[in-house]
Amino acid sequence: MDYELMVIFTPVLSEEDYTAAQKKFADLVTENGGTTVHSNPWGLRSLAYPIQKKTTGLYWVLEYQAPTDLNEKLKIQLNRDETVLRYMITRLDKYATAYNTRKRTGTDAQPKPAEA
Repeated sequence: MDYELMVIFTPVLSEEDYTAAQKKFADLVTENGGTTVHSNPWGLRSLAYPIQKKTTGLYWVLEYQAPTDLNEKLKIQLNRDETVLRYMITRLDKYATAYNTRKRTGTDAQPKPAEA
């Protein structure tokens, strides 16, 4: 199954801690039988509403393929981590996966038929 994980980390993390936190969760996916497709650190963004009295957060999006039972292990680790403000795991259908591929590469994932 294809999934997308979006995490909002606390904005007080240093660049090294932010990178280490990303690596920690990406490694957790690969250690439990999943594969990472794409990692996209968005960096510091404003939040729509304050979370734990913070108005900004460090965003990170991870696209991965994994067995379904991995998500529960991932949720446990995300809930335990005090640097995580919020997270969301989304299951991607074939259209969302194709859209993400097109967006990443800047080309069409589906080849267009040649006109006669």
